[in-house]
Amino acid sequence: MLNKVESNASSQMNENLFDQRVRLPMSRRRVLQIGGIGAVGLTLPTLLQAEGVNRTASGISGLPRSCIFIHQFGGLSQLDSWDMKPEAPQEIRGPFSSIPTATPGFHLCELMPRLAQISDQYAVIRSMTHHMAEHRMANSMYLSGRTKPATDDPSFGAIVTRLRPSSSSLPGHVWLQKFGGGAAPPDHTYLTGGRLGMAYAPMLIGERHDDNPAAVDFRVRAFDTPTDVTSQRLQERRNVLQGLERHSPLAITSEFESQDLYQRRSFELLHGTAAKQAFDVDQEAASLRDRYGRNPLGQNLLLARRLIESGVRLVNVVAWTGLADDEKFVSVETWDMHGNADVGIFENGWNGLPFALPRTDQAVATLLDDLRERGLLDSTLVVLVGEFGRTPIIRKGARRIGRDHWPQCYSAMLAGGGVRGGVVYGESDRHAAFVKSNPVTLESFTATLFSAMGINPASRLSSDGFTDPASSGEPIPQLLG
Repeated sequence: MLNKVESNASSQMNENLFDQRVRLPMSRRRVLQIGGIGAVGLTLPTLLQAEGVNRTASGISGLPRSCIFIHQFGGLSQLDSWDMKPEAPQEIRGPFSSIPTATPGFHLCELMPRLAQISDQYAVIRSMTHHMAEHRMANSMYLSGRTKPATDDPSFGAIVTRLRPSSSSLPGHVWLQKFGGGAAPPDHTYLTGGRLGMAYAPMLIGERHDDNPAAVDFRVRAFDTPTDVTSQRLQERRNVLQGLERHSPLAITSEFESQDLYQRRSFELLHGTAAKQAFDVDQEAASLRDRYGRNPLGQNLLLARRLIESGVRLVNVVAWTGLADDEKFVSVETWDMHGNADVGIFENGWNGLPFALPRTDQAVATLLDDLRERGLLDSTLVVLVGEFGRTPIIRKGARRIGRDHWPQCYSAMLAGGGVRGGVVYGESDRHAAFVKSNPVTLESFTATLFSAMGINPASRLSSDGFTDPASSGEPIPQLLG
């Protein structure tokens, strides 16, 4: 360790080097390289750059809304949840009974009793439709909100981060629990900003299946600094960067000012307590954690609520409901219920509805109640959907009973934000196989989400301000309050 004399000498040497540097002509590229987050030894992603851009890009005024987007990765069976067909033959309807809800004429699965009680708080779409039955491509399509996405299309989350950046010192966009397994879409479809750039990528929490707040040893490591970089060294580097900025002729440019803003927020995250507190679910009462459910989905939704409350604009949550006590990890593809993973769709295991659906019912219902009790439901859109539904016909899979992929007709739930509660939109045929009325494409679905968040779907993402709209779809007015 340096003694005081050595430390002073080192500081003087740094100052001398700095004085020499500022006298030398510096290219714009070199200044930005020096000013980059990587130059100060930070591990925070470049998503922080999304915070200060295009604050007036949307054509819709009003208080910006936030979003918790819950992904039922693998594809939930519409016939065993939101769109049951009790009059259909046994090989189609399945073993579960339907129960009434608080909305007259609306019934749903008996495994969802808590959501049935609060149906006035959400809307259900029974006519989602597209034509891609393969996971990776279907996920790419619905993440971008486009039936024919380009490889560099930004995701819904990246677009929201661009058009409605958060004013909080926290990241504007967070992703909880990474997609995994053979059904996972390419990372670039949701962990980057697509052609918008990495500035609009989410902060990822949960690389591994056990990296979530339900784990006893869970800790967010994104705010860690390299082991050889002390707080004092970080501050010294920050001081040098500030000096460079003050003496550079480029300091008057908007890009340089933005770079300085991103650096300041990086330092605030590392030295402040707001972010660390927001990500610390241990601060919640044990009783509330129990209400959400002590499983990955329940605890991730509790963390999502904490993040929204702290100013994060968008939190994506993969709806992995975890494992039973005697099970070994296979995949986070909870809802891909073919019967191929030693668990049948109607069996009580990690890949079966009797295990996964009650946990989802508990977690999502508690989330809506918690948001409402805290006065956040009106300003927070909650989305619950997968990349497609399941086949009407139940069949024997490789090992157990299951349903296969079915994109022609499936369901989604929307709540809070600008959504009208107690609405059932669209209708399927008698076997929930095809749309009977009011088909909802990925484009119109995404446009409705933008509108519910107070974002004009026609907002332009391109620098010319004329091309590349956020969505080419039309919002569904019947769903918007």
